Parts: sequence; C-alpha cells; structure tokens
Amino acid sequence: MTTTTTDAGRGVSPAVHFDKVEKRFDAATALAGLTLDVRRGEMFGLIGPDGAGKTTAIRLLCGLLHTDAGTVRVFDRDPVRDHAWVTARVGYLSQRFSLYGDLTIDENIEFFAEIHGVRHYKARRDALLDMTQLTAFRGRLADRLSGGMKQKLALACTLVHEPELIVLDEPTTGVDPVSRREFWKLLSAFLARGITIVMSTPYLDEAERCARVALLHDGRTLALDEPSRLRTLIGGRIVEVMAPGRSDAAAVARTLPGVADVQVFGERLHLTLEGDTDAAVDAVARQIATTSLAGASVRAVLPSLEDVFIATLARKEQAGA
Repeated sequence: MTTTTTDAGRGVSPAVHFDKVEKRFDAATALAGLTLDVRRGEMFGLIGPDGAGKTTAIRLLCGLLHTDAGTVRVFDRDPVRDHAWVTARVGYLSQRFSLYGDLTIDENIEFFAEIHGVRHYKARRDALLDMTQLTAFRGRLADRLSGGMKQKLALACTLVHEPELIVLDEPTTGVDPVSRREFWKLLSAFLARGITIVMSTPYLDEAERCARVALLHDGRTLALDEPSRLRTLIGGRIVEVMAPGRSDAAAVARTLPGVADVQVFGERLHLTLEGDTDAAVDAVARQIATTSLAGASVRAVLPSLEDVFIATLARKEQAGA
C-alpha cells in the first residue's frame, strides 16, 4: 500500500481515523482490518466494488454501527459514545435518503433543521436554495421533483445544520449526467469553504476529482493515495484499442509480445505494456497492424483508477497465491 503524510504526522488530528477496524454481520466479514485517515478539508473517496465495505465504513464513522474490533474516530471523538456531538458536526447523505414527498422543498428543509435543533434556519435555508438553484421551486412538493432536484434538496437538508464533515454514500447513482455535473459544482463550493467531504462512488471518473482515494477490497485498504500517484502503480504504459464487433480482440491482444495484461471495457481494450516508453507503445501498435485487428484504433492513454484497481488487485492475488 502506498503511503502519504497524514494529518497526525503534521501535528493535526485527522477528520476521520480508522485503525484496524473489523466489522462482521453473522458469518460475513464486511471490514477486515480497515485502516485509513481522512485529512481535514479534503475530499476523500472510498472506491471499490459492491461488498468492498464502503457503506459499512460510512455507517461506522456516522456512529450507526459498532465496531467488532479496532478504532474509529471522527474529530478525535468516538462516533458511538459521543454520537450527539458527532451528529451535530456531520451531515450524512445515504443511498436512500428519505425526503417527504407530501412536503414542499421549504418544508423538507425546515423539518430537517428542527431535527438538528437549528432554530434560526431561514437565512441558511435561503442560502442553500440559492446555491442549489432550487429557490424558484421552493413551493413544489418533493414528489414532483426530478431525480437531480431531489438529490440537491437532499443535500440542502443534509447541510442545514452547517456540518464540518459531509458524508456521501454514492450520491450521484441514478442521477442524469447534467445533474451529476451540477452536484459536483456544489461539492467544490463546499470544499472551498473548508468542509471535509468523504464519499463513496461507483463512478471512477468522479473519484478522480478527489484529493485522495482509498481503493477497498474485501474490507481492507488495497491502496491509498492521490489519484495521480496511484496511476504510477501500473508500472507500464496503457494502450487503448478500439475493435468494434471483434469478440476475439482480447484473445488476440494477449498473444502480443510486450503486453503484460489485457482488460476489456465494452468495445475498448486496455493493454498494459511491460515497457513505459513511447517505443514500447509504437512496437505494440506495429504488432497489432500485423494481426487480425489491423485497422483498429490504437492510442496511448493515461491509466484510469479502474486500471489501477485491477492491476493492484491482480498483484495482490498473485502474491497471495
């Protein structure tokens, strides 16, 4: 696992701290020694497939679950023992955040303000509606909102008590691309105000926006670093091959000298080369031109986090074997 300087290493306690955390549900192990820190004021991404432990980790840091072993701290507090203190400083947007469909936008925000004991919330509500571009719809029932508008309203409800930490569990799943982009603009604005953001997402292009990400697998941290630094874990150049309609493209690519790995993404192939030079890329391109894939689009691309995850996981499995 790659390492970076932590907040604790600079004399500042992290916003979130996991140390060898374990969590089991009957015979199933959700977290198996998860260790990570989230720095104050950063956007931190939890990345991994279903079952990697992302949602369990989020529920633990929100104090909604007890650990079976290990330590969880949020701003140096135990989120279970000091639940009221932590809840006052954390805004949690779950995968199934519940709005009240028979209440208007204004009434939903008012309801969540009262839950958190926020008395003078009207100015805050107006500011959130302006930021989320929902002011013109404030009298509309939540049931009559689009998916993107519901998500922005949910975020406004999450932020009405002015939390220091926002926790988002796959916040843009099922949201259209335009609304996703607007949602990210909102997160950038909150980040600029010094709010810490922890989020899980199945969209690895979104994870690229995070300052740091943790790649999770089987309840453990597979790798943790800045996205740009994680890309160096690949070790070789990535060549993308577009060969529409060729079901045998991957099999052909795997026979090429100098190709360490081949991954299939729909009609795209990502070839991880053994070499990290332009010459290695040119050599593979020439070889492809002599095969049945001649005419396919071939270009060097930057490794994606998906490439990094697959390569890192493959190395771990090889080491285990």
